[in-house]
Amino acid sequence: MSRIIGIDLGTTNSSVAVVEGGKAVIIPNERGERSTPSVVAFTNSGERLTGSLARRQAAVNSARTISSVKRHMGTEWKISIDGKAYNAQEISAMILRDLRKSAEEYLGEPVTDAVITVPAYFNDIQRQATKDAGRIAGLNVQRIINEPTSAALAYGLDHGAAQKIMVYDLGGGTFDVSIIEIGDGVVEVLATGGDNHLGGDDFDQAVTDYLVREFQRTERIDVRKDVAAMQRIREAAEQAKKELSVTESTTVQLPYLSQNQNGPVHLDCTITRAKFNELTRELVNRTAIPVQNALNDAGIAASELGKVLLVGGSTRIPAVQQKVKELTGKEPSHSINPDECVAQGAAIQGEVLSGGSLQLAGSDGGILLLDVTPLSLSIETVGGVASRLVERNSTLPVHYSQIFTTAAPFQSSVDIHVLQGERPMARDNKTIGRFKLKGIKKAMAGVPQIEVTFDIDTNGILKVSAKDLDTGKEQSITITANNKMSDEEIEQAIRDAEQYAAEDQIRRDAMTVCSEAQMLLTNVEQALAAEKKQLEKAERKQIKEECSRLKKLITKKTPEKMTYGELDEIKAAMKDLEYASACLNMSEYRP
Repeated sequence: MSRIIGIDLGTTNSSVAVVEGGKAVIIPNERGERSTPSVVAFTNSGERLTGSLARRQAAVNSARTISSVKRHMGTEWKISIDGKAYNAQEISAMILRDLRKSAEEYLGEPVTDAVITVPAYFNDIQRQATKDAGRIAGLNVQRIINEPTSAALAYGLDHGAAQKIMVYDLGGGTFDVSIIEIGDGVVEVLATGGDNHLGGDDFDQAVTDYLVREFQRTERIDVRKDVAAMQRIREAAEQAKKELSVTESTTVQLPYLSQNQNGPVHLDCTITRAKFNELTRELVNRTAIPVQNALNDAGIAASELGKVLLVGGSTRIPAVQQKVKELTGKEPSHSINPDECVAQGAAIQGEVLSGGSLQLAGSDGGILLLDVTPLSLSIETVGGVASRLVERNSTLPVHYSQIFTTAAPFQSSVDIHVLQGERPMARDNKTIGRFKLKGIKKAMAGVPQIEVTFDIDTNGILKVSAKDLDTGKEQSITITANNKMSDEEIEQAIRDAEQYAAEDQIRRDAMTVCSEAQMLLTNVEQALAAEKKQLEKAERKQIKEECSRLKKLITKKTPEKMTYGELDEIKAAMKDLEYASACLNMSEYRP
């Protein structure tokens, strides 16, 4: 089996890891960065950028730059670029493809298998969307695991003593908390909770809103409709947030942010840590309820925790660390890297799946991971009631069946409405699928016996089936939500991604060849000018003609629009020019 990489597909940043020599190692990208910004951009020339290259040009190309797409996974969100609509899975696949490429360059071999992490509170549709993104990126997703669980794996590899730990994971866009028990080679999730719309992005937005208000108060200018100005403010807000984690105050200076009748206007605003804490207090407080719920569901008190692990870049905020201490009565541990441990844990799980011999510290056997389903699963019954079949925090995999019956006489079909959530009424929960069971034997209400079965695999992905026990008729779904991509749509997205990868390779090759051709032209022309008196007229004429032909070829089209056939023409013209100019002394003109 080929190597299985671990991928932390984050809201703000993503990273990839692999196990080498019994350790999970972070793989740097082609720019030497240990994490890749989860940003995709489309330039006006048709080039597609990912990572830090996309992020750097966001201020001047904000309408065609996409970030924080993870918050849209499993929804109907789409963005239209140059007449083509992209959904969250397709944008995420561009980031995954970039990570896959980094892994292949690092390992020196093709990579096809991966373990990808998701927030613990991702529902069934969001998990399936993540698998779809991996598939579009050319990855066989061996397992989807929860981010806090992955962090616990990374921790347990070096700290295997029997203990109960809390993983408090506050990332760029999501918040998760999990109570996990480690011991005897087993990592067992006891309970999980969280908020899929709480993270560093919200802290950035709070600071952004404050800076906009201050600028309007002092300069009487509202920049909220100025796209470029808002992008600059958002970037400055994020930087200010980071600086306030290590210093008591910071100054945001943005020259030429806007202009009035007197000319350019600059933003100059000092933010103290106390002001930042005031702006973000409500966000920090929102983490308290999921923490308490997770402890209650696990049936333990905070005093029973052996460790509290902080995961995610937003846990560097001092007010967040103080809140964790208040909630648990413990000083949070800093024994793992909050930015890298999730990818490392995913790589460890990948190594386990591939038959590796990893084991937790202090354990004699392998590693067994027992995760849970984050939300309860129900079907809608008479009166709009959500009849629960699977309770939240049930250990995966799950197989559960229950007998239902008809509500009306001589009913020949039933609608199965599958729900996810904790509310007693169907309308208050998330619809994750619908299907119809037909061919029920007609009888009085309450007579037919319909067995509904929920199967949840180790990825947390659900299959629901319904069977009439009298006729044997059966129907099932995996997911039928409108926002799930069909197999045909996924295959088309794969073809589009592969086509882009090929186009991108042509573009890179074209830029390299054109650069080499231009350098050759420069060297030949310099040598020709220096030695023209020593050359025969026919030789000079031949060299000039070959130079002219090569110039026409490299200026005929931009590198972005060249084909491999046109590149072959340029290469052939370069060889002809090199042959024609063999009589010149080129050595002193070469770099």
